[in-house]
This record gives sequence, C-alpha cells and structure tokens, in this order.
Amino acid sequence: MENLRNFVIIAHIDHGKSTLADRFLELTNTIPQTKMREQFLDAMDLERGRGITIKMHPVRMNYVFNSEPYILNLIDTPGHADFNYEVSRSLAAVEGAILLVDATQGIQAQTIYNFELAKKQNLTIIPAINKIDSPQAKIEDTKTALSQLLNIPEEEIFLVSAKQGKNIKELLEAVIKKVPAPKGEIEKPFRSLIFDSKYDSYKGIIAYVRVIDGKISQGEKIHLIQSKSEGEIKEVGYFKPEFRPAHDLKSGEIGYLATGIKEPGRVRVGDTVASSEFAEPLAGYKEPKPVVFASMYPENPEDFDVLKESLSKLKLNDASFNFEPETKEALGRGFRCGFLGSLHAEIISERLKNEFGLNLIISTPSVVFKIRDQKNKEFLVFSPSDWPNQAEIKETEEPWARIEIITPSQYLGRVLEIVKEINGEQIETKYFGSDKILLIYEVPLKGIISGFYDNLKSVTQGFASMNYEILGYRKGELVKLEILIAGVKEEAFSKIIYREDLFKEGKKITERLKEVLPSQLFAVPIQATVSGKIIARETISAKRRDVIAPLYGGDYTRKRKLLEKQKKGKRELKEKGRIRIPSQVFLEMFKTG
Repeated sequence: MENLRNFVIIAHIDHGKSTLADRFLELTNTIPQTKMREQFLDAMDLERGRGITIKMHPVRMNYVFNSEPYILNLIDTPGHADFNYEVSRSLAAVEGAILLVDATQGIQAQTIYNFELAKKQNLTIIPAINKIDSPQAKIEDTKTALSQLLNIPEEEIFLVSAKQGKNIKELLEAVIKKVPAPKGEIEKPFRSLIFDSKYDSYKGIIAYVRVIDGKISQGEKIHLIQSKSEGEIKEVGYFKPEFRPAHDLKSGEIGYLATGIKEPGRVRVGDTVASSEFAEPLAGYKEPKPVVFASMYPENPEDFDVLKESLSKLKLNDASFNFEPETKEALGRGFRCGFLGSLHAEIISERLKNEFGLNLIISTPSVVFKIRDQKNKEFLVFSPSDWPNQAEIKETEEPWARIEIITPSQYLGRVLEIVKEINGEQIETKYFGSDKILLIYEVPLKGIISGFYDNLKSVTQGFASMNYEILGYRKGELVKLEILIAGVKEEAFSKIIYREDLFKEGKKITERLKEVLPSQLFAVPIQATVSGKIIARETISAKRRDVIAPLYGGDYTRKRKLLEKQKKGKRELKEKGRIRIPSQVFLEMFKTG
C-alpha cells in the first residue's frame, strides 16, 4: 500500500477537470495515443453533448517515480452544484484532492464549496491554477486569492495548462509526494464501502468500492451489511477506465465487484460489503434529501412498467434520486420524483429519453411545503394535489436556501436586482481579489430552482457563479391556485404560489392555456380560482362550421332553421361535453412553468 495513491480532481464547472484528467491518462500511458479523445472519462453521450461532467469517473493509472512503480487511483468529479453529492462520495474514497481553479475566471462559488468539503474529510489539498496559456488569464490575482482562501504561501500553488500539457508531470508527481498512502489491514476480514453502482444484465449489479480491510477474489461469498443481502462475486477488477478483471482487490484499493445480485434495491450506495455478515459496518454517506420534486408520466400509458424499471436502474447509478408511484386522472399512472436541483431533474429526464427511449410528460419542478392545520398538526405537501382546503390551514412554511454568488463588480447592480425579485435577504458582502464580490443571501428555495441560474448567467454575461445549500423552513403566505377548464378542475395545472402573486400568475396561466388548447365546437371558459373565487378568466371561441354553405339561394327560413339547430347543438355540447386535453398541452405548460 505504500506505493498506492487515491485522489480526486475538484473544481467549479468548466475549470478544466476533464482536460487535466486527459493529460494524466496520456502521461501515464493508461490510454494509447490512438484511442485518446477529448474528455475521455466523460463516457456518457449526455456529458459529451453538454460538455459537463455529470457522474464521477474512477480510473487506475500506473506511473514510475524515482525508479519506484506507483498505482494512482484518480476520480474525476462533476462541477455543478446539483451534483455535490457525487463529489462528497468520491472524497470519502480518497486521501488527497487537486483543487483546480481557472486563471481566466478565478475563484468561483463551487471552488469554495469543494474546498470546504475536502477540508472536512481531512484530505491533503494540492492547489493548481489552470489555463495559464490563455490571453485572458489573471494569474497573479488568482494566485493571491487562492493563497488567501487556503491560507498557504503562493509558492505552493501549481501553475498549469491542461490544454497544452504544461507542468502536468510536476503536478502528478506532487500527488505522489504529498498525498499519504491509504491505511488498512490486509490480514483482517474483507470490508469495503460502496461509493457508486451500475446495472449489468449479465453480471448483476456492479458495485464500485473502496476496500478498507482484507482482500476479495472471484467466487467468494459477500454480505451487504445494511440491506442484509448476500451474493457471490462473479468478477473483481479495476477501472482502466473500462472494467478490467483482476485476480483480487486488496486493502486500500479502488475497484469494482460484480455482485451477481439482480434486484436494484438490495445494493445501496454507502453500504458495507463484507466477507462476514457480522462485520462492523463502515461509516456510510449522509443520505441526500431531494429538495426539488416533479411528476413524470409516460406519453404512452403502456410504457409505465418500462418507466418503473428504467427509474430503478437510474437510481442504482444516482443515489440522490428518489421516486414513488402516483396517479392523476388527467395523466394516468406515473411517478413523483425527487431531485437535488432543476439541472438534476433535466439530466434524469434526458437520460430516460436517450438511454431507454421513453417519451415523458414532466411537471414543472416544485419544492416541498410544510403546513400546520387548525389542530396544529404538521404535514408535508409534495405537490398541489396534496394541498388541503384553505380554510383548514393555520400556517404555511416553505424551504429557504443560503446562496453564495461570486460576480465581477461591474455586474453588481444587475445581480442585486434579480435577487431582489425572488425576495432574497442579504447576509454578507465580501470583496474577493481585485474585482470580484462574494454575495451571501438567504432566499426562498422555489425562487432559485427554475430559471434563476440561467438569469444570473445572462445578466452577468456568463461571468457570475452560484452555489447553494438548504437552510430549513420559514413562514410564507402561500395559497393554491386552481385551474378550471370548461368548469372542470384540472389538477395538473394547479400551483402553489405567494398570495401577492395570485392575479399575475392566474392571468399568465389562463392566457397561456388559451394559446395552447385546441378549439372545440363550443366556447371553452378557462378560469383561475382560489378557494372557489375566480381571479382570472379567458375564453376559447367555438369552432365555426358554415352549415348554410350548401344552400344556394332559397327561403331565408331554411337557413335560420339550420343556424338554430347548430346553436342548440353547441349548447348541448357545452353542457355535456368533456374536453380531452392532449399530452402536448401538458408538455407546453410544464415547459413554460
């Protein structure tokens, strides 16, 4: 184990983590030059298409330093705030971290958050400034700010260009010199911690593990301590970065175990895999709590079972994702899903479409509200359909978050405006380096889950960054806005909003529905109501058919009879007719929020 090093690369989004990992793969000859491509570890099509890392990616590299062979286990991590849980899991599997900062952008919100996470895990942190070859690089400013953040001399910071390969060798060798070898006892019975997993139709669930004690080989029995499951190892191996079978996995190493278990719920991230069912469980991971919820329904109702199976497989690969069945009259059977943020929700829905071929109807993401009724009983509301009658409610609460925004000073005024729009409360302002400001606010979570990040990027021309963490619940004046179409309540369009926004939201929804709903043979009223009181209304005019077109000349009474008959028919249709809302309408409404 003395010649083993486990480390991660952590950074804000787009600071060059995946490019740096590419250079390490080339330097260690892990990937032959003929097979090398940009962002090699970003294996998912979605990652390559979007240019971001979504999943952590482990890889084992071999390197000779001072005539000694070393094994280096690297984990490349995501940078977006919605995937913080991926970062926290990878940090628990290693002893060191390269903290990477973009010289053109300087320290960003996620840089600070990742540094705090690594510090809590007592990891050895190696700071590096990337993109020093760029004409826009502010090397001295970034170096000063980073040394202040880490409280270290500027000389300890590495200056690299991942794109050109400059100083990459020195940085990798610093990992060997500074990151401690893992601890563990090979003589003890086998114990390992699952930090990720993947489904394989032949080998069962493949658990990504960090071995703490002992060793394991193919054919041995294993026990999953917390889920009280057992299996037999079909294969063990390393990440090269594809699965590479090996004879065994030993204490201190990172690798995979093909468990042979086919039921997704039996293998959980954070569980302990051991050779004995009586082994002491390792400290797992704090279970992530979803903060954003959205409903998912298959466009084709016959795809419900396919959707259920697909969600189970995705949960294996993403422990922060939750789902449970729900049924709505308008949409049929589906699932209420929990996410860590709106980007997380977007990624899951795209993966369902790309990897499983599912076309879905997805509701607008919302947060979980807390209600206290007149008897002082407290309960959670996950969707508008759970909202009780307004008369029964004594008090409503909503989740709040602490957001940290780093912005160039020239955009300060615009940033303050958009935070004010979501009722943010300013906590602190700090100057960071020569021209950057750190703004710390407390805001209602519902204000930032949909569109806020894009808005922030837009008003700062892409230069601002943001990170957030959940604080807890606070009182809010919240009510349920209901939508009636032709006198029938359509629960799918209901919304929980602030009382002060009632008229604005009611008008917005009724006007949008008037645009997207198809015309009928009778006039269709669209009403926004609160506690039975109508606050906004639009009407879709009836479709007209020219019933007198076939008549050429003739008595006017004949024409009048036909018109009267049409009028009567429309009146009867209006009384009896039930509108069938096409799935496309739901898609359009959910898209626009």
